[in-house]
Amino acid sequence: MKKCGVFDVIGPIMIGPSSSHTAGATKIALLARRIAGLGYQHVDFYLHGSFQATYQGHGTDKALIGGILGFEPSDVRIKNSFDYAKKVGISYRFLPIDLEDAHPNSVKIVFHYPDGTSFYVIGSSIGGGAIEITNINGTDVTFTGEQPTLLLKYKEQKGMIAYISNALYAKGYNIDLMRTIKEEDEVLLIVELNESLDPDLYQTIKNGKSFLFNKYIDTKEGI
Repeated sequence: MKKCGVFDVIGPIMIGPSSSHTAGATKIALLARRIAGLGYQHVDFYLHGSFQATYQGHGTDKALIGGILGFEPSDVRIKNSFDYAKKVGISYRFLPIDLEDAHPNSVKIVFHYPDGTSFYVIGSSIGGGAIEITNINGTDVTFTGEQPTLLLKYKEQKGMIAYISNALYAKGYNIDLMRTIKEEDEVLLIVELNESLDPDLYQTIKNGKSFLFNKYIDTKEGI
């Protein structure tokens, strides 16, 4: 039986009106921002399902802009997020998309950088302010950002999982969940921990091997 927490009963602390359409949208965009990295000048929001149908009336648009600016769901600045985006020189568009079997409250967020590159994240607001990231730049994933998480993408090779596991074990960390997603000769390793990762250990891990992509997401930093 699933344990019921306080947020399952009373919902998240947030700027309204909807936990799914505002709090959830803010959290998706905030987490996407941290996955993609800073330095973007333009962001396209491709809205799916009910996000697309009601995004203006429910404040989803302001919530998404607030998230990519680094605002948390309870931040009162979300109400004026369009103005804040203009002040920092970030442009944006809201566009419709059909993500097929995705949750109705889903969005594809595409970050555009000055050098012409882009990076996208797809996420869903699944109710009560809870979210799920389902795709990172073309790789299907499943994680919530509720726990400290390591995302490590690399060319398939022997010993990589042992390398990560041993590095964490040597410093006394417990791995709550570890899973791999393989596409051809590339592997995305998702590692969820039960406590924050020491920055020096993260540097040691990512510098010890060759990664195509690496990111550490700490729940204490906004999600």
